[in-house]
Amino acid sequence: MSADLSYKEQLLQKIASKSARVGVIGLGYVGLPLALLFEESGFPVIGFDIDPKKPEALHRGESYIKHIGPHRVADAFARGRIQATTDFDRLAECDAILICVPTPLGKHRDPDLSYIRNTADQIARRLRPGQLVVLESTTYPGTTREELKPRFDARGLAAGDGYFLAFSPEREDPGNPKYHTKNIPKIVGGLDPASQEAACALYGAAVDSVVPVSSPEVAESAKLLENIFRSVNIALVNELKIVFDRMGINVWEVIEAAKTKPFGYMPFYPGPGLGGHCIPLDPFYLAWKAAEHGVWARFIELAGEINTSMPHYVVDKTVKALNEHGKSVRGATVLVLGLSYKADIDDDRESPSFEIIELLKDLGANVSYCDPYIPRARKVRKHDLGLMSVPCTADEFGKYDALVVSTAHREFRNPALYAKAKLVVDTRNVVASSNGNPHVVRA
Repeated sequence: MSADLSYKEQLLQKIASKSARVGVIGLGYVGLPLALLFEESGFPVIGFDIDPKKPEALHRGESYIKHIGPHRVADAFARGRIQATTDFDRLAECDAILICVPTPLGKHRDPDLSYIRNTADQIARRLRPGQLVVLESTTYPGTTREELKPRFDARGLAAGDGYFLAFSPEREDPGNPKYHTKNIPKIVGGLDPASQEAACALYGAAVDSVVPVSSPEVAESAKLLENIFRSVNIALVNELKIVFDRMGINVWEVIEAAKTKPFGYMPFYPGPGLGGHCIPLDPFYLAWKAAEHGVWARFIELAGEINTSMPHYVVDKTVKALNEHGKSVRGATVLVLGLSYKADIDDDRESPSFEIIELLKDLGANVSYCDPYIPRARKVRKHDLGLMSVPCTADEFGKYDALVVSTAHREFRNPALYAKAKLVVDTRNVVASSNGNPHVVRA
């Protein structure tokens, strides 16, 4: 490659020839499918993670994420274009580095950027001329410019000339059979025109559609808007569920009727609370940043208040239903169906099922769970639940005083499973209609 070419031209040539080495930091639900996509698109890839178990599993051809099949992992690593490591010194080998690390909330619902900052420091120590760095982790507007750029500039390189920087929000929906990393449009906001061109070229070589925007701040805000939209609308139907329940109206039937309107309406569905890596957390990043500018994001705060209260609502409904069946919650046996935050996946991050279990245990219930995707409950919140999933059978379900349907796994939609059930508290509308059935209670 000619030494007369600028760093940008050299990088664009490498991308065009698919010789650019792509580094992906964080091999979880976002980073692993992204790393596999670039490998499948013909690029050499290095995946980085601080957990040594992940690279070890990947090199054995094993997948630790259920909806990413082991054959896909095994095939990718057998071709020899992709490697996984805990050695961050190898960042210097990469022409493009994509950051896919967690962005949790602190104790007071303030943004915890420690993973982003630590990762940026790791990159900065090894940053070399001509590298492209893209942040994919969801965060508040300004993070790319305020947190990453100063760290990289301190190396003596100029953004848009010596190195390139952009934000491109992840849009993963684990387990979605229709939309995946390759066919979900990729928003890209570069710090400057050269960074924008480089980042768009890179993603354009692997995904079907790239959506350029004018700045990292627009890209950061777009991801937050997507998640806030869902959070607010889920809160709305959760509140309406409580209101309609008091009126003796089935909210699920109301939603089915409303969604027949071909315009001006989009169906959202109630549940036991929010879960996952985005919706329970990301809106508060914008609320925190808004407060810094003297603005109160009232819809975000109200939606958060409603959604976080739903596990308490479910437990209250369970206690009342047990009482109506002549049972006290203290000493009652309760089986929670589902630990995953959504149906048919093994992702339990921020799942409301954990809080439901803990609230019931605090009231003196003997609680078990069933989830065919999660054989053992991990340690969360107050304590290690120390639970293993029970069998998903009608005989097993018949042993409990109450079942609480928290996740709409396809396995739980079999009516035969509930043939011996004494009481079902259904938060997901998966059991046969409760109308006229004293054993099924909507919650």
